[in-house]
Amino acid sequence: MATKLDLANLARAEALKTWHGAVMGLKPNIQPIVSLFPKWTLKEANGLWCAAFVYYCCVQAGYEIPARPQECSCSLAGCGAWDEWAQKDNRIGWRSAACAPLPGDIVLYDKVFENKQHDHIGIVLEDRGNSILAAEGNLGNVSGVVERPKDKHIRGYISLPDHFVY
Repeated sequence: MATKLDLANLARAEALKTWHGAVMGLKPNIQPIVSLFPKWTLKEANGLWCAAFVYYCCVQAGYEIPARPQECSCSLAGCGAWDEWAQKDNRIGWRSAACAPLPGDIVLYDKVFENKQHDHIGIVLEDRGNSILAAEGNLGNVSGVVERPKDKHIRGYISLPDHFVY
């Protein structure tokens, strides 16, 4: 059974494994992430797997969460589904961007790569005051650890309770 600290530690390690889609002529290595969503192909996931990476990390850390909670209109392979789930399931914590995040919180972003809501997601590793350090999938189709300012792009934080089982 997972804790938020387990999730943060695992997410850092997974992000640094350099998961990647089709980049620099390399064959994608994200099949273990994509395979958690049976209706999704590797080709469909290429360049769109940030939320799937977060789900993969949650599952690997020991959280027991279905790929598509009943509160969601789509699977957790989509950033919007995470927001939808957190807003509808009162067992999940949802905090505004004004709150201080904790390691293991899931951070939802708006308008990071595209001019739309819910366009990116990651896992908070550290709160650095004016910025956060986050483990993210699909940073230019590669996983990594990135520092992001606490600004208008942060939509909010999702807090899975320690030992959460859906």
